[in-house]
Amino acid sequence: MTETSPIVYLNGAFVPLADARISVLDRGFIYGDGVYEVVPVYQRQPFRMAQHLARLARSLDGVGMAHPMTDAQWMTTITELIARQPFADQAVYFQVTRGVAKRDHAFPKGVEPTVFMMSNPLVLPSQGQVERGVAVVTAEDNRWHRCDLKTTSLLGNVLMRQLAVEANAVETVMFRDGYLTEASASNVLAVIDGTVVAPPKDHLILPGITYDATLEVTRAAGVPLVVRPVTRAEAMAADELWLSSSTKEVLAITTVDGKPFGAGMPGPVFRKVYAAFQATKPH
Repeated sequence: MTETSPIVYLNGAFVPLADARISVLDRGFIYGDGVYEVVPVYQRQPFRMAQHLARLARSLDGVGMAHPMTDAQWMTTITELIARQPFADQAVYFQVTRGVAKRDHAFPKGVEPTVFMMSNPLVLPSQGQVERGVAVVTAEDNRWHRCDLKTTSLLGNVLMRQLAVEANAVETVMFRDGYLTEASASNVLAVIDGTVVAPPKDHLILPGITYDATLEVTRAAGVPLVVRPVTRAEAMAADELWLSSSTKEVLAITTVDGKPFGAGMPGPVFRKVYAAFQATKPH
């Protein structure tokens, strides 16, 4: 019995993944010339979809790429993609590339963007990871200076993530010029003297949708919060460090560079914010 190929969306059509094809001259393949989003879906309900679409629009504008759909069209297409999957909790991935053209660095004219969407089961941190926290390693952030754009050109992040894999850790937390930026596929927040301290959203970090959700939940839970630059020394001496992302939600860091961090277990501020975050999700 053969396994059914998942249904994906490519350039106006829903097709089995096994049948989805693009040209080798697509600029997403040749240059990584594209942008993308990942939206968590709980019980077939997208989480903060409007915010994800706003960030997609900002990324498209930031790289000078045409908008292939209106927000309403995105929503209709993504809703149909979600409905075509056999699982309720999903991670919907969608990307836009500049399209197919003769290889030339300059933007091609008169080329239609390539639009691709797929959805996979949403894999969240295990209960053990939530209860015990996770390990990270640290590294100097040597990526480009437009990390605020969610582009498919992710080689810098891939190399950082591989550092974590090779150390049996879940993430690489990065610092640039002595200041905390983010992790390879997550934002990073600190708890210092009972206050959640978040690095500001600038061109050196991705403006995370879950980052924003975490800050909102933190405020609503009555936890002190400040957004400001965080030095490496402050981060390494913090009471707590957290990761946040669409697929990690909020997750405590309890090991850094092979050594226990903080109390070696998720702290009380994390537990309060984590519980509040869970209450905001569609059920």
